[in-house]
Amino acid sequence: MLYLVKLFPEITIKTRPVRRRFIRQLRKNIKAVLLEFDETVTVSGEWDSIEVVSSSEDPVVLAQMSERLSCTPGIAKFLEVDKFPLPDMEGMLQLAYKFYADKLEGKTFAVRCKRNGRHAFKSMDVERFVGAGLNLQTQAAGVKLVKPDVTVALEIRDDAFYVVREQRQGLGGFPLGCQDSVLSLISGGFDSSVSSYLCIKRGLQTHYCFFNLGGRAHELAVKEVALFLWMKYHSSHRVKFVSVPFENVVEEILSKVDNSQMGVILKRMMLRAAEKVAASLHIDALVTGESIAQVSSQTLPNLAIIDAVSSTLILRPLSTTDKQDIIDIARRIGTEEFSKDIPEYCAVISNKPTTRARMARIEKEESHFDFTVLDESINNAKHQLITQVINDFDKDAAEVEIVHSIGLASTVIDIRHPAETDIKPLRHSAIDGSVEVLSIPFYQLRSRFNELDKSRSYLLYCDKGMMSRLHAANLQDEGFNNVAVLDLSKAAEPN
Repeated sequence: MLYLVKLFPEITIKTRPVRRRFIRQLRKNIKAVLLEFDETVTVSGEWDSIEVVSSSEDPVVLAQMSERLSCTPGIAKFLEVDKFPLPDMEGMLQLAYKFYADKLEGKTFAVRCKRNGRHAFKSMDVERFVGAGLNLQTQAAGVKLVKPDVTVALEIRDDAFYVVREQRQGLGGFPLGCQDSVLSLISGGFDSSVSSYLCIKRGLQTHYCFFNLGGRAHELAVKEVALFLWMKYHSSHRVKFVSVPFENVVEEILSKVDNSQMGVILKRMMLRAAEKVAASLHIDALVTGESIAQVSSQTLPNLAIIDAVSSTLILRPLSTTDKQDIIDIARRIGTEEFSKDIPEYCAVISNKPTTRARMARIEKEESHFDFTVLDESINNAKHQLITQVINDFDKDAAEVEIVHSIGLASTVIDIRHPAETDIKPLRHSAIDGSVEVLSIPFYQLRSRFNELDKSRSYLLYCDKGMMSRLHAANLQDEGFNNVAVLDLSKAAEPN
């Protein structure tokens, strides 16, 4: 399969050296995310577009590669194409006929040709010649230049001729690695997940900082979101997940601070901690999911007082975005299902919140706060690579059994995201008609597992094993000893 990758338009208006640097980085990123599916994949291209060549003919593998390309920052769109040496007009017509004749039967069509390079003809000449020929030689309903049923897409690039089989939309934005790093304050809810995604899309290498206010269940839920975002949108780069225990900070606020000032002071404590975490990672900017006036702590006066504790740049990608628009983005990027069940602990700390905090009052209330509690929380923060988040459950993770075959009394639970199961349904020689297979996405597993038959054993499955190990460890921690991880990598593949 040959993919022709088109660059995000803002890349093409950069200066020549910057454009070349961005393209080199994008090539590197594409190669990194596709090697998982095809070790022989090649990525080339220096200026207008990038060619990706895969030797695989497996439709499942190709679908996975297409999905990964659609989620890689820097790509405006990509085309599945067939490439030929540039023929004459008659040759172009015959190649277009070969690929499109069956699709045109009974349909209106238009020919669209894009051309780069020096040629004796124009793009419109190709469109007219090929369009007239197809209209005569096929069973098409006729040419229709506006909103046709089928668009016959052709490209000419110097001495190469491309017939486009399919076109898919890319993520847009800038390639990861071309911009600096940021530290996203992630709570797992709609706002922080979407703001993290928007930073990733803009080419910012996004690390995660989580303030644990709700115990291990809260921590697991947030790790799910961060791990999902990383695997889907920025797995080409290594990022950190930092977990800061903040229960004692909240307790100190609840016992020492006036109720109306609690929300603003909690946010100030988070920024103080995040600034120190960012400094330890040599990161110069923080990201939050705040939107103006969405909750009491997010009024302009309150945000100004919150920001005053930090000299670090604070980015708010959602600052003027409506809540419904945020939810719509979460649905589109795949985070809605598990974000909607995560409570926003920091938003409910006060039942009589101020909307116009005054610095003198805030400083007076903070004078009662024991800042050694905040220092201890920062010192106890746990820094991990995103791929190592299951190590927060060290004891449990070590005890999780990993099996390579399926027993008679075992049920397989496919915990992958529905988008993954649609592309690659679970089919394997180890799973025959006698094996019960349930599909429960990882973000629903915790709430639905208690409903299952406790007399059976359950084998959790996901492609890479990270989500299944994470959830198996957590379920064991909650007292479920009838759970293990299914690893099919060493089992015989189906014929």
